[in-house]
Amino acid sequence: MESRLVQFVNCRLLRDHSIVKDDFWVRNGKIENPEKLFFDEKVQADVQVDCQGAIIAPGFIDLQLNGGFGIDFSHDIAKVEEGVAKVAKGILAHGVTSFCPTLVTSPAKLYHQNLPRIKCREGGAHGATVLGVHLEGPFISPQKKGAHPIEYIRTLDEGFQTLMDVYSTLDNVSIITMAPELANAPAVVKELSNRNVTVSVGHSMGDLRQGEIAVQHGATFITHLFNAMLPFHHRDPGLVGLLTSDAVPEGKTVFFGIIADGIHTHPAALRIAQRTHPAGLVLVTDAISALGLQEGTHQLGQMVVEVKDSHAFVAGTTTLCGSIANMIECVQHFAKATGCSMVTALEAASLHAAQTLGIERKKGTLQFGADADFVLLDDDYTVRSTWISGECVYKNPQYNK
Repeated sequence: MESRLVQFVNCRLLRDHSIVKDDFWVRNGKIENPEKLFFDEKVQADVQVDCQGAIIAPGFIDLQLNGGFGIDFSHDIAKVEEGVAKVAKGILAHGVTSFCPTLVTSPAKLYHQNLPRIKCREGGAHGATVLGVHLEGPFISPQKKGAHPIEYIRTLDEGFQTLMDVYSTLDNVSIITMAPELANAPAVVKELSNRNVTVSVGHSMGDLRQGEIAVQHGATFITHLFNAMLPFHHRDPGLVGLLTSDAVPEGKTVFFGIIADGIHTHPAALRIAQRTHPAGLVLVTDAISALGLQEGTHQLGQMVVEVKDSHAFVAGTTTLCGSIANMIECVQHFAKATGCSMVTALEAASLHAAQTLGIERKKGTLQFGADADFVLLDDDYTVRSTWISGECVYKNPQYNK
C-alpha cells in the first residue's frame, strides 16, 4: 500500500511561487518528479485521483496555536497528550498539516510537567504533525503582558540558567518568545540559536535597537506583529521597524507572525505589513481553547476567557487574549484585506512558516522530494480535503471526491 504511485490529475499546483496546471505525483509519502518516473523508471501510476479542477497547495503550518475544541495546552496538565491529539485531529479540517502547540506564561511546575509530554511526532490520520512546542513566555515584559498572568512573568537574572530552571528541558521545543530588552537577553538568544531553537521577539517594550541586537544574536521571528509591543513611532518604530531595518545581517530574513482574524489586526495594518515585507509574513491563528466552540467562558492558561461576538477577552476586561479563528479563515481574511494573489496568501500560511523553522525542504512546499503534505482547495479557499504523507486525512463532507 505504501509503495503505491499515485497520480493526481485535473488539478492546479502551487509550485515555484505560481499556480500551474500539471499532474501531481506521490509515492511513499513523498512528492515525486514525473520526469524520473517516465524516463528512468518507466512506470505508470497505480492509482489516479481526479481533483475536479481543485488547487493543490502545501499543507498549512500554524506556529502559534494555544489550543482548541475545549483544550488549552497551558492548563490541561493531567491529559495534555490527549489534548494535543484532539486539537491535531480537529485542525485537519482547516487544512493544517503541521503545528506548534503553544504554552503561554505559566508556573514552572507546568513547564516541568507538560514539556516532556508534548512530543514531536509525524502526522497522519490521527492528526497534524507536531513540530515542537512554542513557549510564549514567561520571559516577557509585564507592561505588554496581554493575557499572560503577571505573577508568573520572569526576568533572566542568571541568563540561560534561569531559563533552564523555569523550563527544565528544551527537548521538543521549537520556538521561544521573549522580550529582547530584558537584561541578559542577547546572550540567551545566542545560546538558544546555537541549540537550533527559533527565538522570537514579542510581548515587549523594546525599541528598534534592542530588537536589532536580538536579531544580530540569532532571533529570526516576531510574535504576532503589532500586538503586545510598542506602537510604530516615526522616531523609533520599535520592533515593527525590524521589517525594514538595515541592521539585519545580510542574507538573513526576519519573519513575523500576524493574526489575520479581522479583530487583532486592522486591514490597513495587514496591508502595510504585507507590502513592506511580504517575504517574512507568516499567518498564525493564535487560537485558544474556544476554537470550534460556541460563545461563553473558556480557559487560557491560568486565566478565564470570555468569548462574545467573535472576540476573546480576559474575563471582566477588554484585553484581547488570542483568537477563535481557524487557519483557513485567516487565509481568506488576509487575501481579502490585502488584495494579494492566491499564491501570496497560501505561501504566508505554509512556505514562510516552514522557512521560519528551517524545514522548507520538507514542509510548506510541493517541490520534488518534500513530504506529501497538502490541501485541495476551491478558488474561494474552501478546503476540499487534507493530505499528510500522501494519504487523505480529512475530506469535506460536501464533496464526493
